[in-house]
Amino acid sequence: MAAPGIVATLGLPGVFDLHTHFLPPRVMAKVRAQFDAAGPLIGRPWPLHYRDTDDALVEVLRGLGVRRFTALAYAHRPGMAEFLNEWTAGFADRVPEALRCATFYPEPGVATYVGERLAAGAQVFKIHVQVGAFDVRDPRLDDVWDPLAEAGTPVVIHAGSGPVGTEFTGPAPVAELLARHPLLRLVIAHAGAPEYAEFLELAERHERVGLDTTMVFTDFFDGMGAAYPDALLPRLRDLGLAGKVYLGSDFPNIPYPWTHQLEALERLELGDDWLRAVLWGNAAGLLDR
Repeated sequence: MAAPGIVATLGLPGVFDLHTHFLPPRVMAKVRAQFDAAGPLIGRPWPLHYRDTDDALVEVLRGLGVRRFTALAYAHRPGMAEFLNEWTAGFADRVPEALRCATFYPEPGVATYVGERLAAGAQVFKIHVQVGAFDVRDPRLDDVWDPLAEAGTPVVIHAGSGPVGTEFTGPAPVAELLARHPLLRLVIAHAGAPEYAEFLELAERHERVGLDTTMVFTDFFDGMGAAYPDALLPRLRDLGLAGKVYLGSDFPNIPYPWTHQLEALERLELGDDWLRAVLWGNAAGLLDR
């Protein structure tokens, strides 16, 4: 069923996609080149389904019934985060549906600019430990986590070892981070693929930790050997009904139509209440609390 059909059937105001990417044009061009080349952090052919200008891609989402979405950017080297933060703030200013997003990197001054972004109304942060090649326990981030926890601002974190694991990925560093900062509001990207069970357990154990569905359950992910274990689905259902599973897609950097993510969630047959929560209610509650 196409997105407008799901929205009508479930009685939703629209769809809330918590994991989409809009980037400065030169940065997006470099990202697309990495996918085209199946670079070392991608590991397999990844034929992008969407290539267009920001304005055109925003219209695609609007046409699909997506009423709120993100512009997740992430720094992969020092000195880059604030450039991205300025751009994404401008994007949110001109696109009403876009959340005000920001990123950070372990570098001098990081606590200062994170504080400034929080004061300016940042709604979501994004970090990517695989691409950024850093440890969440890096001492340079020690003064960042408590202000984020106090503000209750979610951090979408790619920490799972998919598609290619590194020394910085996996559940252990995140578990230690949460032991130190238990009130952090983390959204585990890609449901922690492929360490699904471990990240699910962290979300069950920590009140403010949840999972996004980005690319999980799709034919493409299943074909990568990253299929979600059927045995975990009852727990995923409970977690979603508890408000802690969020729709994510990775739009536009996906090798299939955006609607396939919704089709993949529908065929789990976890119930209409679960779909209502995942497609709208949980993210709306997370951001509108």
